[in-house]
Amino acid sequence: MTEGTKGILAMVIACVTWGLSPIYYAMLKHVPPFEVLCYRALWSLAFFAGILLLQGRLREIATALKSPKRFMIVTAAAVLISVNWFGYIYAISTAQGVEASLGYYIFPIVAVVLGRVVFGERLDRLQWLAVALVTGAVVVLTAGLGVAPWIALVLAVTFGFYGVIKKQLDLGPVVSVTAEVLILSPIAIGWIVVAGTGAGGGNDIKTHVLLALSGPLTATPLILLSYAARRARLSTLGLVQYLNPSLQFFCAVVIFAEPFTRWHGIAFAIIWAALALYSVASLRQDRAARKRASSVGTSGTTVA
Repeated sequence: MTEGTKGILAMVIACVTWGLSPIYYAMLKHVPPFEVLCYRALWSLAFFAGILLLQGRLREIATALKSPKRFMIVTAAAVLISVNWFGYIYAISTAQGVEASLGYYIFPIVAVVLGRVVFGERLDRLQWLAVALVTGAVVVLTAGLGVAPWIALVLAVTFGFYGVIKKQLDLGPVVSVTAEVLILSPIAIGWIVVAGTGAGGGNDIKTHVLLALSGPLTATPLILLSYAARRARLSTLGLVQYLNPSLQFFCAVVIFAEPFTRWHGIAFAIIWAALALYSVASLRQDRAARKRASSVGTSGTTVA
């Protein structure tokens, strides 16, 4: 098995884990969403810290937070990812998984727009058309349902800005996320002790086991994503990532039988068309970049 194939397989496993996570969070509907978020942060901290301890890299956390500027950046990332996590947990606990999947379908287009606005990245015609189509889909869904898909927009925008923040951090993914949940941990502990149903033994053993699993469920896909990013082409990984919202959509409509209206059908069809255009544009850019790299390598060779 080639390194590229291993990377794609790792990405598939990560996306399947994310995509089927609604089944896991649905089993925690009886726990308030914010409390689930608090346990997720704490168990993720324990899991990530354990990994760094085994690797002998635990000191990197202190180093990562030593600089005031970096501390502020990590704090901003922590706030964004906590809002994203809460929005997703809330969506599943209130039977709005369709809208959650919509958010992760929209996210790649939001990322493209943020790349243009924040980093000055150029967009080609297909990418601009994809942006326009996604915008139109949101307008159609808002007009049809009489309310904007706020959960989807919050998930897409917070994850998009989270990516922007992470680009400014010269930290590995495990160290970065560990530092983020470490910053969140005092709030999480305080909430569980003061207001959480589990602080006084209100949660049964099964619930606590499920809550504890939120640590590896959060950590494992991120580790696999980091592994995949070093081995497979980004354009390929970009296509594979659509497996995540597709499985979320399947869980919401088929397993949980959430309502899927005509307006949802129209909006999703438009978004899928936009993602097809975006994928074509990404593949073109990847092909062009490889051609340029190949031509540079060829021109740099000499005949002895």
